[in-house]
Amino acid sequence: MNIFISNDDGIGAEGIRKLTAALSAVADVYVGAPLGQCSATSHSISLWEPLHVTEADVPGAKRAYAIDGMPADCVKLGLGLMEKEGIVIDKVFSGINHGGNLGTDTIYSGTVAAALEGLLCGYPSVAVSINAFQPAHYEMAEELAVKAALLDFADIGDPMMLNINVPDLPKSEVKGVKITGLGRREYRGEFVEKGSEGPARRFIYAGEPVHYHDIDCDTNDVGADQEGYAAVVPMRFDLTNYALIEELREKWHF
Repeated sequence: MNIFISNDDGIGAEGIRKLTAALSAVADVYVGAPLGQCSATSHSISLWEPLHVTEADVPGAKRAYAIDGMPADCVKLGLGLMEKEGIVIDKVFSGINHGGNLGTDTIYSGTVAAALEGLLCGYPSVAVSINAFQPAHYEMAEELAVKAALLDFADIGDPMMLNINVPDLPKSEVKGVKITGLGRREYRGEFVEKGSEGPARRFIYAGEPVHYHDIDCDTNDVGADQEGYAAVVPMRFDLTNYALIEELREKWHF
């Protein structure tokens, strides 16, 4: 099995190196990741500037490339390079991200976008995140990544990616795994004004996640993580609200 790995924290991040080491036990691993930090860049791609590719050293990888682009760039370009080199990729992974990618945060996430790009390119894909910006515990995330790598996605039929989030706890303290949907991730604070630069006012995005008191951890990934469970969400790139199509046709008279 051949697995392609990217991320949004950059090729030097500990998380991608942990994921490469874990998956190299069950597959040949190839890496194509951003040269530096690209968190919260969502599914942006580079249109106006050329991308530069440099060979890198990632222990456990058969080959690794540092790319000065966005996470989606790295997957799209990296998979193209693999194809030209005659390497048949079976699955695409993104992570292990330093920080959670839960609920509506998946819209902003470069980690999730890298996995979705893999899906757009026709590959079963998996995003893996730990809900801490400086994770101390990788064991559960590594174990779930390996389990996902060994899944036969062909048996599922519908093309999809898996979004895995793990609390930053020792494996023995994680309560279990919940298969859920996406919840709503909300923050208190958000933009904070920090002085000025000449005539321009400076704002920095900040804020703490809202802690919910009544939340369903069986159907909601935000709730599952809050209660100490790992959450696995099957995702796809189709954002259509099918329930409203007929109502729009019949009532809105476009």
